[in-house]
Amino acid sequence: MNYLSVENLSKSYGIRQLFQNLQFGIEKGQKVALLARNGAGKTTLMNILSGKEAPDEGKVIYNKEVRVAYLEQNPALDFNKSVLENVLKSNNAMSRAIAMYEEALEKNLPLDKAMAEMEASNAWEYEAKMKQILGALDLHHWNTLAGQLSGGQQRRVALASVLVEEPDFLLLDEPTNHLDLDMIEWLENFLTRSHMTLFMITHDRYFLENITDEILELENGQLYKYKGNFSYYLEKKSEREALEAASQEKQMNLFRRELEWARKMPRARTVKSKSRMDRFQELKESVKRSPETQELSPEINMSRLGSKIVEFHKVKKHWGEKKVLNGWDYVFKTGEKVGLVGPNGAGKTTLLKLMTLNEEPDGGKVVIGDTVVMGYYRQNMGELKEGQRLIEAVRDIAEFIPLTKGRTISAAQMLERFLFPKPMHFQLVESLSGGERKRLQLLLILMKNPNFLILDEPTNDLDVFTLSALEEYLMAYPGCLIIVSHDRYFLDKLVDHLFVLDGQGNVRDIIGTYQQFKDHQSQEDSAKKGLNKETEETEKPTVSSTTNKKFSFKEKYEWDQIEKRIPELEKLKSQLEEKLQTVLDQHEALMATSAELAAVIEELNSLELRWLELSEKISG
Repeated sequence: MNYLSVENLSKSYGIRQLFQNLQFGIEKGQKVALLARNGAGKTTLMNILSGKEAPDEGKVIYNKEVRVAYLEQNPALDFNKSVLENVLKSNNAMSRAIAMYEEALEKNLPLDKAMAEMEASNAWEYEAKMKQILGALDLHHWNTLAGQLSGGQQRRVALASVLVEEPDFLLLDEPTNHLDLDMIEWLENFLTRSHMTLFMITHDRYFLENITDEILELENGQLYKYKGNFSYYLEKKSEREALEAASQEKQMNLFRRELEWARKMPRARTVKSKSRMDRFQELKESVKRSPETQELSPEINMSRLGSKIVEFHKVKKHWGEKKVLNGWDYVFKTGEKVGLVGPNGAGKTTLLKLMTLNEEPDGGKVVIGDTVVMGYYRQNMGELKEGQRLIEAVRDIAEFIPLTKGRTISAAQMLERFLFPKPMHFQLVESLSGGERKRLQLLLILMKNPNFLILDEPTNDLDVFTLSALEEYLMAYPGCLIIVSHDRYFLDKLVDHLFVLDGQGNVRDIIGTYQQFKDHQSQEDSAKKGLNKETEETEKPTVSSTTNKKFSFKEKYEWDQIEKRIPELEKLKSQLEEKLQTVLDQHEALMATSAELAAVIEELNSLELRWLELSEKISG
């Protein structure tokens, strides 16, 4: 069944043509991704498909029976409503029943009417799915107003709302932004198992590899289709570019011959010579239009790095009762490439602030070598100056930038090396796309020739082409490199070892890539499951041997008791719900059973939250 047809779609902004006469269709069950360079019009196309923008020409036609949902890059929530109200935005019977039920639980009101509504609308399964999604996205305080949440939390609420809704067709614009690594892996598994039809923009290459069955590439206003995942796309794209390169070489050779003829052509033009001149002009335009392969090449003269770099000596840091570091020792060596991972709130950004002396330790000391030149790319960089042009932003740092072997490069040439062609140099910075802004900010940091480079979530909003080029540069970077990223592919390609923060003040130094670390974790979990096969429930996480070392005896005992108690409470809850249906016409029995059920649910919710808190140690 056809879900979406796009016919002859065109869009321009002023004199800039984003795309013209695009045509494609998406069938039921397909999982399609759109790839394009930053600024090529990916989000614009997504907004047109969702109805937020109108095309200049063409049609977007959905099957009338299809329910469509859209996760925007910057979703709009109702800040005066709670997390739960934003998630249950659909005004259907199930959403209304769940909202009534949760309100009754929160305010300790009688449950008879709320439960009757839950039964009537078959909302119990829907509620369980909603709780699973909110829990996986670390959204536990459902009554908090959306306006009180951080930007990352707000985006997770928006993601939860479209997943809970379970539309037939889901549009996703960068769904992995603001998710930690465990959440991304959960989302990947969720979407892989889901029967929803997907059309998404993402820079996460493991997502593209494991989820998609078709990739559309928007390049120079043209749409190319690849019926396969990311590996298939790379293979077929390279074949296409090889054919185009061969064709381009033939065109260039023909153009040279025609140019030589044009220069020798006699003044008096016959009909035959005029025809040949017209052909020459067409060939000239064709050669001019041929795409050029662009590579990020920020060759910069890195400052010399001495023997003393950055040293942590028994460093302690905490925020109230929250421990970030508990007496950590580490001495950095030249050329290290380290990935910094851990759940949200574990203290990754705090560790970076300590590393750059932007935060004071509570104990111990951080020592920075005299030759260290820090380059710190932060998640929330200061805004570029509005009204400033690209070339002015670069010239504010330097008109000429030193390269290796005593050479220099101009500000304009530096912009071109960072994939900003000359026509863009006098463009205002506020007109740049999100990815183009990130690329410009990265350029401004690298221009200062750092030898100790810290990148905090550098991949957000960058396209896969820029990411690939950036990776090539960083692989050859001779200084120290520290990376915080939710992009598993980016980490796997670049880092030699990982600092894994557990949120309890401990830092594990793991040799190898992120994928090797996760594989090792899975093996530990599997081994533990094998030892406790008779007693463990197959669908609940296993406490690995590594985790047991982090548990105190008291916590381990508490975990075991919760594991036993939760199934008992779930069974009792079911029994009371059944009993409630039999006493609806007996006032006293109804009130007593409702009160008992409310107490069971309250205890169950409390234990489930505590179970989640303890289980977070598993992933550390």
